[in-house]
Amino acid sequence: MNLNQVTVEVSDIPRARAFYQRLGLELIVSSDHYARFLCPGGATFSIHLAEAPAPGGTMVYFECTDLDDRVAALKAAGVDFDSGPVDQSWLWREARLRDPDGHRLCLFFAGENRVNPPWRVPAG
Repeated sequence: MNLNQVTVEVSDIPRARAFYQRLGLELIVSSDHYARFLCPGGATFSIHLAEAPAPGGTMVYFECTDLDDRVAALKAAGVDFDSGPVDQSWLWREARLRDPDGHRLCLFFAGENRVNPPWRVPAG
Protein backbone atom coordinates (compact mmCIF):
# COMPACT_ATOMS: atom_id res chain seq x y z
CA MET A 1 0.00 0.00 0.00
CA ASN A 2 1.34 3.44 -0.96
CA LEU A 3 0.03 6.75 0.40
CA ASN A 4 -0.84 8.76 -2.68
CA GLN A 5 -3.46 11.33 -1.77
CA VAL A 6 -4.20 13.67 1.14
CA THR A 7 -7.22 16.02 1.11
CA VAL A 8 -7.84 18.89 3.53
CA GLU A 9 -10.94 21.03 3.97
CA VAL A 10 -10.64 24.75 3.22
CA SER A 11 -12.99 27.72 3.48
CA ASP A 12 -11.88 29.52 0.30
CA ILE A 13 -10.78 27.54 -2.76
CA PRO A 14 -9.10 30.41 -4.69
CA ARG A 15 -7.12 31.54 -1.62
CA ALA A 16 -6.03 27.98 -0.72
CA ARG A 17 -5.26 27.13 -4.37
CA ALA A 18 -2.98 30.18 -4.63
CA PHE A 19 -1.27 29.29 -1.34
CA TYR A 20 -0.45 25.71 -2.38
CA GLN A 21 0.68 26.82 -5.83
CA ARG A 22 2.98 29.33 -4.09
CA LEU A 23 4.46 26.39 -2.19
CA GLY A 24 5.34 24.86 -5.57
CA LEU A 25 2.62 22.25 -6.08
CA GLU A 26 1.35 21.84 -9.66
CA LEU A 27 -2.38 22.42 -10.09
CA ILE A 28 -3.91 19.54 -12.10
CA VAL A 29 -7.66 19.73 -11.28
CA SER A 30 -9.67 22.82 -10.37
CA SER A 31 -13.33 23.60 -9.74
CA ASP A 32 -15.36 25.85 -7.46
CA HIS A 33 -15.34 23.27 -4.67
CA TYR A 34 -12.16 21.23 -5.20
CA ALA A 35 -8.57 21.40 -6.44
CA ARG A 36 -5.90 18.73 -6.82
CA PHE A 37 -2.16 19.21 -7.08
CA LEU A 38 0.68 17.01 -8.27
CA CYS A 39 3.59 16.84 -5.85
CA PRO A 40 7.17 16.19 -6.94
CA GLY A 41 7.55 12.42 -6.81
CA GLY A 42 4.04 11.65 -8.04
CA ALA A 43 1.77 11.84 -4.98
CA THR A 44 -1.23 14.14 -5.09
CA PHE A 45 -2.66 16.59 -2.56
CA SER A 46 -6.11 18.15 -2.71
CA ILE A 47 -8.31 20.77 -1.11
CA HIS A 48 -12.08 20.51 -0.72
CA LEU A 49 -14.48 23.35 0.09
CA ALA A 50 -16.15 23.12 3.52
CA GLU A 51 -18.34 25.56 5.45
CA ALA A 52 -16.27 25.23 8.61
CA PRO A 53 -12.89 23.55 8.13
CA ALA A 54 -11.73 21.99 11.37
CA PRO A 55 -7.95 21.74 11.39
CA GLY A 56 -6.75 19.79 14.37
CA GLY A 57 -4.09 17.31 15.20
CA THR A 58 -3.25 16.35 11.64
CA MET A 59 -0.04 17.66 10.10
CA VAL A 60 0.73 17.29 6.39
CA TYR A 61 4.40 16.74 5.54
CA PHE A 62 6.04 17.74 2.25
CA GLU A 63 9.64 16.57 1.79
CA CYS A 64 11.99 19.05 0.11
CA THR A 65 15.57 18.19 -0.84
CA ASP A 66 16.25 21.94 -1.00
CA LEU A 67 14.55 22.76 2.31
CA ASP A 68 16.60 25.76 3.45
CA ASP A 69 16.61 27.44 0.05
CA ARG A 70 12.88 26.76 -0.43
CA VAL A 71 11.98 28.18 2.99
CA ALA A 72 14.11 31.28 2.33
CA ALA A 73 12.40 31.80 -1.04
CA LEU A 74 8.93 31.31 0.44
CA LYS A 75 9.68 33.75 3.27
CA ALA A 76 10.91 36.26 0.69
CA ALA A 77 7.60 35.76 -1.15
CA GLY A 78 5.65 36.58 2.01
CA VAL A 79 4.85 33.12 3.39
CA ASP A 80 4.86 33.11 7.21
CA PHE A 81 6.44 30.19 9.08
CA ASP A 82 5.82 29.10 12.67
CA SER A 83 9.34 27.68 12.99
CA GLY A 84 12.43 26.43 11.25
CA PRO A 85 14.23 25.13 9.46
CA VAL A 86 15.44 23.33 12.57
CA ASP A 87 17.32 20.05 13.03
CA GLN A 88 15.15 17.69 15.08
CA SER A 89 16.25 14.92 17.46
CA TRP A 90 14.62 12.36 15.12
CA LEU A 91 17.19 13.36 12.44
CA TRP A 92 14.82 15.35 10.23
CA ARG A 93 15.22 19.03 9.40
CA GLU A 94 11.83 20.75 9.56
CA ALA A 95 10.11 24.08 8.99
CA ARG A 96 6.50 24.44 10.12
CA LEU A 97 3.74 26.69 8.85
CA ARG A 98 -0.04 26.84 8.45
CA ASP A 99 -2.19 27.23 5.40
CA PRO A 100 -4.81 30.04 5.28
CA ASP A 101 -7.34 27.80 7.10
CA GLY A 102 -4.94 26.83 9.89
CA HIS A 103 -3.96 23.35 8.69
CA ARG A 104 -0.54 22.50 10.07
CA LEU A 105 2.11 21.85 7.42
CA CYS A 106 5.69 20.70 7.72
CA LEU A 107 8.28 21.16 4.99
CA PHE A 108 11.10 18.80 5.83
CA PHE A 109 14.17 16.94 4.68
CA ALA A 110 14.90 13.52 6.13
CA GLY A 111 16.85 11.78 3.38
CA GLU A 112 17.63 8.19 4.27
CA ASN A 113 16.42 8.73 7.85
CA ARG A 114 12.80 8.99 6.71
CA VAL A 115 12.64 5.24 6.04
CA ASN A 116 15.86 3.95 7.60
CA PRO A 117 16.55 5.78 10.87
CA PRO A 118 19.22 4.26 13.14
CA TRP A 119 16.42 2.95 15.42
CA ARG A 120 14.42 1.26 12.64
CA VAL A 121 12.67 -1.95 13.67
CA PRO A 122 14.47 -4.93 12.11
CA ALA A 123 12.70 -6.54 9.16
CA GLY A 124 10.94 -9.84 9.74
